[in-house]
Amino acid sequence: MNLDYPITYINGISVQRAALLYADLGIKTCNDLLNFFPFRYIDKTTFYPIKDLQPNSSEVQIVGSITHLKSVAQKRGSRLVATFQDPTGSMELVWFKGQKWIKDSIKINEPYVVYGKLNHYNGNFSIPHPELELVSEYKKKLQSKMQPVYPSTEKLTNFGVSNKLMRTYIQSLLQQFYDKIEENLSQEIISDFKLMSKQDALLNAHFPKSQENLAKAEYRLKFEELFFIQLQLLRKKLINKTKIKGFVFENVGAVFNEFYADKLPFSLTNAQKRVLKEIRKDVASGAHMNRLLQGDVGSGKTIVAILAMLLALDNGFQATIMAPTEILANQHFTAVSELVSGMNIKVDILTGSVKVKKRREIHAALEDGTLHILIGTHALIEDKVKFKNLGIAVIDEQHRFGVKQRAKLWAKNILPPHILVMTATPIPRTLAMSVYGDLDISIIDELPPGRKEVKTVHRFDSNRLSVFKFMKDEIAKGRQIYLVYPLIEESEAMDYKDLMDGFESVSREFPLPKYQISIVHGKMKPADKEFEMQRFVKGETQIMVATTVIEVGVNVPNASVMIIESSERFGLSQLHQLRGRVGRGADQSYCILLSSYKLSPEAKMRLKTMVDTTDGFKIAEVDLKLRGPGNLMGTQQSGVLNLKIADILKDSKILVTARNTAITLLQEDQNLAKEENLSIKKAFMKMTKSSKIWSNIS
Repeated sequence: MNLDYPITYINGISVQRAALLYADLGIKTCNDLLNFFPFRYIDKTTFYPIKDLQPNSSEVQIVGSITHLKSVAQKRGSRLVATFQDPTGSMELVWFKGQKWIKDSIKINEPYVVYGKLNHYNGNFSIPHPELELVSEYKKKLQSKMQPVYPSTEKLTNFGVSNKLMRTYIQSLLQQFYDKIEENLSQEIISDFKLMSKQDALLNAHFPKSQENLAKAEYRLKFEELFFIQLQLLRKKLINKTKIKGFVFENVGAVFNEFYADKLPFSLTNAQKRVLKEIRKDVASGAHMNRLLQGDVGSGKTIVAILAMLLALDNGFQATIMAPTEILANQHFTAVSELVSGMNIKVDILTGSVKVKKRREIHAALEDGTLHILIGTHALIEDKVKFKNLGIAVIDEQHRFGVKQRAKLWAKNILPPHILVMTATPIPRTLAMSVYGDLDISIIDELPPGRKEVKTVHRFDSNRLSVFKFMKDEIAKGRQIYLVYPLIEESEAMDYKDLMDGFESVSREFPLPKYQISIVHGKMKPADKEFEMQRFVKGETQIMVATTVIEVGVNVPNASVMIIESSERFGLSQLHQLRGRVGRGADQSYCILLSSYKLSPEAKMRLKTMVDTTDGFKIAEVDLKLRGPGNLMGTQQSGVLNLKIADILKDSKILVTARNTAITLLQEDQNLAKEENLSIKKAFMKMTKSSKIWSNIS
C-alpha cells in the first residue's frame, strides 16, 4: 500500500464519500488527504471547572457527568436538555436536532469530556449541541490537545462530513500509512536548518502536541513546498541555459550602430544601458535567451526592445513584437516605424482587422525575408504565419498571454527564437521568484531625464466643480486631458450608461465650439475607435472620455491630466497603469482620483497608496498584500502557486532560504546524482512527472 492509493483505502471512507471529497475539496488520493491542512486549531489544553465559567461566548472544555435527561416542549417541537455536573457545580447541555439518536447514545452518570460554545442566560450556563466524548474513549485517541479545524463546504456539512469526521479520517490515515511516509529532503538540509522529519511534521501539522511542535511542523512543510517549487524553476532555467541552443547574434552591425548614432531620440539612461548589456550577453552566448524586462510605465522598455530586435536584423534574422490588444499593437507599429524611418528596414502589422489581401502580402514578405519586423496581436501565432528566419520575439504585457500561446512562438523557427518578455506591471520580488524564477530578470529602475513625477490627489465627488475649473485652466495652457470611467465586465449596459452620463455632463460643462471632446469605448468599431484616438493624438480634441481601453497604449506627450471617475472601483495596478498615460512630456502632470464617500478599507488603502507613491514596485507590494498572488498573476500563472501550506507573502523569508538552498544544491550536484540527494531526486521526479506547468516554455 502507498500514499498514491485512492482514499477509499482508508477505513471508513465509502465510494460515495470519496466522490464527494473529490468534487468539493479536490481530495482523491491518500497523499491529497495527508496534505489537506487545518486552517486553525482549537486549543483544548485547559479543562474548566463549572464554578469558574465566565459569561462570555468562548469555547470551553469541561469534564463531568450527565445526571439527568428530559424533553422540553417549545412553540415548535421540543428540545432535549441534559443536566451536566462536575464536583464544583452544574449546568445544562441542549439539543434542538437529532434528539432521539442523542437520547439513545448517552450514558447517564458516566464521565464525559464536553466541548462547545458557552451560552449565558438568566444567570445559568448552557452549551447547545456540544461535542461529547466518553473519558475512556478520549484517553485512547491519537489525541492532541490542540484540535485541527479543516476547511469545509456547505455540501459536505449537509452530507454529514463534519470536522470531527475529517479528523477521524486523517487519524485513520496516519495510523495506517505512517510508516509509508518517506523523507524527501537530504539529511544535510534537515540538520542545517534543524528541520523536523517529514513523518513528525505531518503528524504535528494535523495533531500538534503543543504550539511549539506546530510551529516546527509548519516551518518544515512550508520550507519543503517552496524548496521544490524553486528546484523546479531553477532546473528549468539550467536546462534552458545548457541544453536548449539559441541563435548566436555575434555582430553588432551597421543597422544597430546607425540607429544608435543617428536615430535615438535621447541618450539612454544607465538602467537602459545595463539591461541592453545583459541582453547582448545573452544573445551572443549560444544559449537560448529567456528574459523578463520589468520597468515602470514610461521607463523606456520599448527602446531597449527595438535595439534588441536590431541586433537580430544585423545577424540576418527577423524580429516580432506580440501585444495583447490591437490598440497597443498599433502603437508599437507607429513608434517603431517612426524610429526606423529612413533606414532600410521593412516593418508591418498583423492584427485581426487586417484585410485578407494585405494578409497575403504580409505572409509572402515574411516567408521570403523581405519583411524584417512584424508587430501584431495573437494573430501572429496562427499556424499560417511563417517566418523565413525568426531570431527574437518580444512579448509585451506578458501576464495577459497564456503559456500555450507563448509556446507557439517557439515553433516559428528550427531553434526557438530568443524571448524578451516586457511588463509594465512591476512584480514584487517574492512573486517574481515564485512565478518567474526560471527567467532571467532585468529591471529598468530609473525614468528618462527631464520626466517629472506625476502629482496625484484624491477628491470626493462633491469637489467636481473645482475639478472642472482645474481642467479648464490646464486646457487654457494648451494641455489635453483624459477622463476615464470604470469598466466592469458583468454589466456592460451599466458601464455604458455611466460613460454616456459622464460624457453628457462633461459636454454641458465644456461646450462646442470652444472645446472638442473625443469618446472611446469597447462597443465602438475598431475604425471609429482609431479615428477618435487619432483626433486626440493630433491635438484636435482637448478631452478624451474613455473606458479603460486606454490603460495600455496611447502615447500623447501633451496630455498632462488623468482624471479617474469612480476610482474606488479600480484595482491598484490598473490605477497605476492609467496614471502612466500622463507625465510623458516635459510639463508637470496630474492624476485626480475621484470617488464617492462610501469607501471600503481596501479602497481607502488603494487610493492612499496612489497618492503616497509613484514607485511601481511599492504599489505592487501593496497590491499583492490586498489581492493575493493568484489574482495578481491572472489565471494563467496562478496555477503555479497552488500552494498547500506556504504563503509567499507571509513566508517570504522561508522562500528566500528555500531558493538559496536549491541554488547551492544545484551548484554542487546539478543532476541530483549524489547518494545523499537521492531522496530529493525521487520526490522531484515524481512531482515533475505529475506537474503540467513546467514544460520548456518561457
